[in-house]
Amino acid sequence: MQLQQRINMFGPDLQRRHGQKVHKLALHGDFTCPNRDGTLGHGGCTFCNVGSFADEATRHQDIATQLDQQMRKVDRARRYLAYFQAYTSTYAEVVQLREMYQAALARADIVGLCVGTRPDCVPPAVLDLLAGYREQGYEVWLELGLQSANDHTLRKINRGHDFASYRRTALAARALGLKVCAHLIVGLPGETHGHVLETLGAVLATGVDGLKLHPLMVVQGSTLERVWQRGRIAPLALDDYARTAGELIRHTPPDVVFHRISATARRPTLLAPAWCENHWLGMQAVERYLIEHGGQGSAVGAAWEAGLAAG
Repeated sequence: MQLQQRINMFGPDLQRRHGQKVHKLALHGDFTCPNRDGTLGHGGCTFCNVGSFADEATRHQDIATQLDQQMRKVDRARRYLAYFQAYTSTYAEVVQLREMYQAALARADIVGLCVGTRPDCVPPAVLDLLAGYREQGYEVWLELGLQSANDHTLRKINRGHDFASYRRTALAARALGLKVCAHLIVGLPGETHGHVLETLGAVLATGVDGLKLHPLMVVQGSTLERVWQRGRIAPLALDDYARTAGELIRHTPPDVVFHRISATARRPTLLAPAWCENHWLGMQAVERYLIEHGGQGSAVGAAWEAGLAAG
């Protein structure tokens, strides 16, 4: 697999800029989410069960312990990014966030932070905190879970924010020199191939440094599980995902870095689609599409196909 020849991928980008391999270490800060604790709602987004991608057993471990455990699993790198991944990793008082982020950055082999969060949970004080680490020379990525720029879709999946929230936060973060990575989901209920490309257009027009693509997965414990059990949604087909993700990549300028082009979940948490259990299937399918149609940036400025089902 030679994805880096067709896509500006995060791993090779880090190696070029740091002169060596840099690996992301996923950390659990024991955060919750305003869409779960009653501030905005209960139950979270319709697709969400954080246990499908994060190790919930680590949530009560301190940051130093988690880092040690993660580093023992990685033998390909000696420099790392501390990735606060689970739930909403800015959803706490600034003093608590500072203590947690600082615990990660206290390690000499940590070269920066990746902070996953919601676009409506990044107040100015948090942006200033993160910008302070950037000014100290650390690499700082703010990963914003957007999923779609379509406000109707955002209401349908119970996100609890609109695209305007994303736009405000992305603009404010980039004005402070922070790198922004937008998370997008392919195959959301009711969305077409054209809708997903429109989301990309809105994100690019706002300004973005990185993208992370995910197929829609049905996981245990999510609201979407009940919808799927009733037969009201069909699993996203691998070919449909590869086509839509491939077109997103082709319409993205070459300087934007792709942190991820597919995603997986573990069984028994994963219910559908079955291909999401295999880490390589989605990536290989996207690569085949790009080999046939052209790599990242090859369709910038070209017309987008509209009205075609994304899954």
